[in-house]
Amino acid sequence: MALELQVLALAGLLAAAQLLVFAVIANRELPQSWLVGPRDTPMPRALSALAGRMQRAFNNHMEGLVLFAVAVVAMLGTGKQGLVTEVCSVTYLIARVAYVPAYWAGLPWIRSAIWAVGMGATVVMLIAAL
Repeated sequence: MALELQVLALAGLLAAAQLLVFAVIANRELPQSWLVGPRDTPMPRALSALAGRMQRAFNNHMEGLVLFAVAVVAMLGTGKQGLVTEVCSVTYLIARVAYVPAYWAGLPWIRSAIWAVGMGATVVMLIAAL
């Protein structure tokens, strides 16, 4: 299996782990009756800062993961994988892993720089596929 596909699978596992962490935190904060219901009414109270950060970090990862998946599929579909795309895919994953604690800790400039590294790696992969 191509390294880029392995990294894509690992990025999917990271998304699952992020969703689990967010769900555990949010489930401790919200009434169980609302959580198990149809959720037809608005959330009974706002999430804590930590739960909100974990939710936003997960949502951000899902947005980036779509673009990364497109890059991997396009790159493999064109047969243009190589050292550059391997390095970019690993860089993307490292950036996404680092993004979570940076967001959790509320490090705005560092978090944004980490995001830019991951996005930059994805863009290079998309360009490489062309």
